[in-house]
Amino acid sequence: MANITVAKFGGTSVANHEAMSRCANIIKNDLNNRVVVVSASAGVTNHLVRLGQADVPAAERSQILKSIHDIQSAIVDKLQDSDELKRTVAQTLDQLATLADVQASQFNAKHADEILSFGEQLSSLLFTQVLNEIGVSARCFDVRQVMKTNSLYGQAVVDTEGLKTHALEQLKSLLADSVIVTQGFIGQDGLGHTTTLGRGGSDYSAALLAEAVDADNLSIWTDVVGIFTTDPRITDQARAIPEISFGEAAEMATFGAKILHPATLIPAMRQNIPVFVGSSKEPEKGGTFIQQSVASNPTYRSIALRREQTLVTVKSPAMLHASGFLAKVFAILAKHELSVDLITTSEISVALTFDNPTGSTQSVINSNVVAELEQLCEVTVEHGLSLVAVIGNNLHRTKGLGSSVFDKINDFNIRMICHGASSNNLCFLVPEQDANTVVEQLHDTLFAA
Repeated sequence: MANITVAKFGGTSVANHEAMSRCANIIKNDLNNRVVVVSASAGVTNHLVRLGQADVPAAERSQILKSIHDIQSAIVDKLQDSDELKRTVAQTLDQLATLADVQASQFNAKHADEILSFGEQLSSLLFTQVLNEIGVSARCFDVRQVMKTNSLYGQAVVDTEGLKTHALEQLKSLLADSVIVTQGFIGQDGLGHTTTLGRGGSDYSAALLAEAVDADNLSIWTDVVGIFTTDPRITDQARAIPEISFGEAAEMATFGAKILHPATLIPAMRQNIPVFVGSSKEPEKGGTFIQQSVASNPTYRSIALRREQTLVTVKSPAMLHASGFLAKVFAILAKHELSVDLITTSEISVALTFDNPTGSTQSVINSNVVAELEQLCEVTVEHGLSLVAVIGNNLHRTKGLGSSVFDKINDFNIRMICHGASSNNLCFLVPEQDANTVVEQLHDTLFAA
């Protein structure tokens, strides 16, 4: 095939029959779109997160299952010749109900991942039918056949080399005859159990599949017209960015821009696959192109915000002029498979930040981690913080950066500042209740017309 585009549609883009129909027409209008990756219909994953928790009362489980049924049935009811599809959806929901009953009696991380996977399983079935009904030859493909992972349930790691091999053997040959609709967010471990890649993992799944099938482009379709200078929900002065470099976009995704999953750009960067981000509601308005090189490189490109941050401070006089202390701290974190975002140090203390992804059932810093760290040092854990990241170019060489960023927000308590490790960002923590105001004021300062 001359060109292959992998298209990913988020939850709002497949929320109902009308939304699915808009997305189906995007595919029909450009048949270079050969692989379609879908999220669960909007609202379904939140229901499934709750359903996957322990001790959910029977009445609540029943209500959740009804809510999921209602969301999906509203789509099925508008499809032609839907009797067989109705039976399949009903059978799938019966399987979900059985699994939820088991999970309610005793929490199991493996079952939680399997429960979460039902959203994508259902939406991919429905979207395949929507495509076929408008004349696009489409088939639903179970991504678990190719997306092999380890058994770290909730945050599974994909075997990328295995994915390439499996995609070549089982997937790529199908693209000439059909548009392949598959699931984001889910995979399968070596024991045959369903795994998930974490919230937002559908974008990452799409990027991995684009790399695996040697795609020419990756399109991420969402509910906003591209990437903005900051979250438009925080300030109406936010504006769309026509183009952005891989490096800038990676920083934005890492530090909270919800338009992209943080890992999405890694496969695209490895293979230099251009990424387009646009609105499935208004595809005619264009969007943001992300690529290796761009025409403009402004000092300030955007402001990202990431909520639900945990700040851990470890303090010990033994650190003073001692070697190996940090190695011991990071060995404990590595044992618990924890990833540090930001770090600052003084003579006898180290401050570390950790991200608590939205929808997580527990804090990433649990009592076991704290207990082990306390064998080495004094430990302080703080919650209720947000990370603000100023994204741009050559920030480490920008004179007057401190005054430009901080002069307008000197009435707020800044808990931690990180700058210098990257030329593309300056990051700091603020109390959660101040986050929106800080971002709004910074945006007015840095992006004033």
